[in-house]
Amino acid sequence: MASRVLGFHFDYLSPYGYLAWHRLPGLTEQYDLRVEVKPTLFAALLNHFGHKGPAEIPPKRIYMFKDSLRAAVQLGLPFVPPFSHPFNPLASLRATLLDMDDDTRARLVTDLFDATWAQGRDVGSAEVVAEICANAGVPDALERIREPAIKQRLRDASQQAIEIGVFGVPTMVVEGELFWGTDSLAHLERFLAGKDPVRPEDVEGWLAVPGTAQRE
Repeated sequence: MASRVLGFHFDYLSPYGYLAWHRLPGLTEQYDLRVEVKPTLFAALLNHFGHKGPAEIPPKRIYMFKDSLRAAVQLGLPFVPPFSHPFNPLASLRATLLDMDDDTRARLVTDLFDATWAQGRDVGSAEVVAEICANAGVPDALERIREPAIKQRLRDASQQAIEIGVFGVPTMVVEGELFWGTDSLAHLERFLAGKDPVRPEDVEGWLAVPGTAQRE
């Protein structure tokens, strides 16, 4: 059993989630981590904190795709435009929360991310998601993701993410410390190695800084 747990909060909507997911194995092996997948509805975070998603801001939308493509090439990962974006991720997120063993769940996360960002498949379609699930060893997903208990499971998971301070995806959480986005993976690695430069007194000092301007 791994000595530490990394919570991986993600939504298949995010290309950065795809990139981060494929970078995690190197960290988990090196630092003896066990990954717990945490499907999190990005729209729930946006609604709670009053944000707009990158895809809702036209210049940011195209920048995000360029940035993701550059990062994917650097990592040696395939990257294609998705079938649509933004799309409705509910079927894929709910499917990931169905009852299954950890290895199957990890395989399904990989397959759904790859279907979205490496193959350009329509994972906004419940039928497509069900097909991917069946190939990963998760049967009857089309019927099961419609069950009220599974819908509630995703609502609860997203609310739990909000309660621990998750505001964007992907977010990696280790020992209560949050690391948001692929840019933070280097910081995460320093934290895991015991070399995090942030001290509790630094955080306290930042929290004590007053605001003197407010955007209307």
